[in-house]
Amino acid sequence: MQVYLVGGAVRDQLLDRPITDKDFVVVGATVDEMLAAGFIQVGADFPVFLHPTTQEEYALARTERKLGRGYQGFSVHASPDVTLQDDLQRRDLTINAMAIEVNSLTDDTPLTGEIIDYHGGLDDIQSKTLRHISQAFSEDPLRVLRVARFYGRYYSLCFHIAEETLILMRQLVASGELAHLSAERIWQESSRATMQTSPQVYWEQLYAIGALTEYFAPLHHAWSNVHIRETVQTALYFAGQMQLNLSQRWTLLMASLDQSLFASKPDPKSSSPHISMTVTDDERKTALKAIISISNSAKVPKTPTQFASLFVTQAGKLSAVNELNATQKIDLIQACSAHKEPNKLSQLLVTSHVLQLAKQHRQMMLALNSFHAIGIENIDPDIKGAAIGKALNEARAAHLFSMEQSIASPN
Repeated sequence: MQVYLVGGAVRDQLLDRPITDKDFVVVGATVDEMLAAGFIQVGADFPVFLHPTTQEEYALARTERKLGRGYQGFSVHASPDVTLQDDLQRRDLTINAMAIEVNSLTDDTPLTGEIIDYHGGLDDIQSKTLRHISQAFSEDPLRVLRVARFYGRYYSLCFHIAEETLILMRQLVASGELAHLSAERIWQESSRATMQTSPQVYWEQLYAIGALTEYFAPLHHAWSNVHIRETVQTALYFAGQMQLNLSQRWTLLMASLDQSLFASKPDPKSSSPHISMTVTDDERKTALKAIISISNSAKVPKTPTQFASLFVTQAGKLSAVNELNATQKIDLIQACSAHKEPNKLSQLLVTSHVLQLAKQHRQMMLALNSFHAIGIENIDPDIKGAAIGKALNEARAAHLFSMEQSIASPN
């Protein structure tokens, strides 16, 4: 019998990241031997056991064979003759397919500390690459979401997805295999990704390969508007940096579905647009319907769904609290049940501020782009001296105004 620490713990040890849990593979053992050692079997489809003291997972080495659609359509073979290499071969990414041998079932001290790496995981750690192990990657559609989640998790470390892996991900999406994933598993991966430090990366990657169309179709449609997409991505980035909770992050994502939150109406007295606070009942109903549609298709829990719906309903008042009169403030308290849950109102206000901050950031990035887009070559060459600076600023302002107008009236 040989016991190995595998997967995420090995990967994160090499990346000098905190190890939150450990998984082990046991080679050369039987179910009876594991039970006799006091382990508790928890796997119904294949032999997975919990350590009697640490509660860490120990699985017998196994192989898998694709039989049906989805991530559950596999035949699993676990026996003493399955090798470590056989077991690691079935994993998704090279950086998740490394192992370290430990002393025994009861002692997880590394035997030598040597990294066992059959698939180039060490090289991909060095080059910061997320790369699939084999064409068997295409047998499990859940891997599309997992790779996107790992991309978001290690985005700050400058990891990237290998082009050949992106090709397989796009092929999996095009095949329709994602339709055979359970909604519960979709939410499990998506909620975990949304709670990462860079939550925007997961959603942007899924959008880029067309993977939102199955369970998040209204979001895919909304993100075809680059202004909405980039603003919400910025809001999600801020949410990650500020450690907002899941309901707040989900609400910022669902805000994409309410176009009125991103509509701008030019102020005739100024070259800068201001956000329109006029929202029709039809616009709000459309956004709320889309939130419920996604909630139903992806089995989103009640709490984030209700929080997002409440935010969309009250977004105008939340973003203009300083301008509300006394009656309107009392109405907002009532609508948010703040007299019962004052913390919810605080969370709604913070969510609103983050969205406003993202809009401001987007506006200033547009201004910065206009600043760089216009140079000395874009003004009249006959202008001389101090007039050059004035002409540059006027040309840049005109360029920015044109950009803002195109956003306000995309059609």
